[in-house]
Amino acid sequence: MSVYDVVLFGIRFRLNPIAFTLPIGENGWNIYWYGIIIATGFFLAIVYAYFNSKRFNLDNDKILDVVLVATPVAILSARAYYLIFDGVKLDSIGDFFGFGDSSGFSGLAIYGGVIGAFVSGAVMCYIKKIKVFDLFDIAAIGFLIGQGVGRWGNFMNQEAYGDFTNSAWWGMQSNKTIAEMGEGLVHPCFLYESVWCLVGVLLLHLISKNRSFSGQIILSYGVWYGFGRAIIETLRTDSLMIGPIRVSCLLSILLCLASLTAIIVIKKKLNKPVEEYISILKKKEETENE
Repeated sequence: MSVYDVVLFGIRFRLNPIAFTLPIGENGWNIYWYGIIIATGFFLAIVYAYFNSKRFNLDNDKILDVVLVATPVAILSARAYYLIFDGVKLDSIGDFFGFGDSSGFSGLAIYGGVIGAFVSGAVMCYIKKIKVFDLFDIAAIGFLIGQGVGRWGNFMNQEAYGDFTNSAWWGMQSNKTIAEMGEGLVHPCFLYESVWCLVGVLLLHLISKNRSFSGQIILSYGVWYGFGRAIIETLRTDSLMIGPIRVSCLLSILLCLASLTAIIVIKKKLNKPVEEYISILKKKEETENE
């Protein structure tokens, strides 16, 4: 893989996607920044869960049990999702585990990973007798941490960028974007999503301190991430497609609307007993005043 000369908002970088090479085999074993950054995001998500588990009524040992199962399932699901919607033809089972070989562990789709993690997590919650929505709530914040940090792996690979910005300074450009798009600054979509996710971490963390119900944070994640991703996805040039439809954009809109609807319905049900109690007090007061 080539070294990239990059300009981001007027700041120049020289990026080598390979962090270092281990002296293994004939040509050595390349360790890519993409994998290191993804692993860092994952580690920070685990650290967050460890120090905040009590607030979510969870046990750290049981969280670790779920993570050990959900992590490999999430990676495989992310790979499968990418291959399904990208239309890649596999010549052998070995191609499935190629993970973008020369791209430094790319060829993964976040939504596939999220779906795989939550499905396998739900199964493990049943086995380990964990309240599934409490786990999902803390996992939602962990996902935003992982996604916010992990998107910088895309920067190191010079991927997940958008169309031209038509600006003299706003945007990014590299020898890769020039080769694929032509001269001009393009939208740094990786940065947009990273910032959106990290702001979401702060927002959901604050909400989690006064949860009204179990599942509130995972639903808030659906609203926050779904809304942001739907907008950012319209700027990207490498979206996974079904005909003219951007798969992630459609899924993001559905996720946002479904989560928002669920929050409104649940909040209304939670407020109903309070409203009924107030109504009873008012009737009692009116009766006493007659």
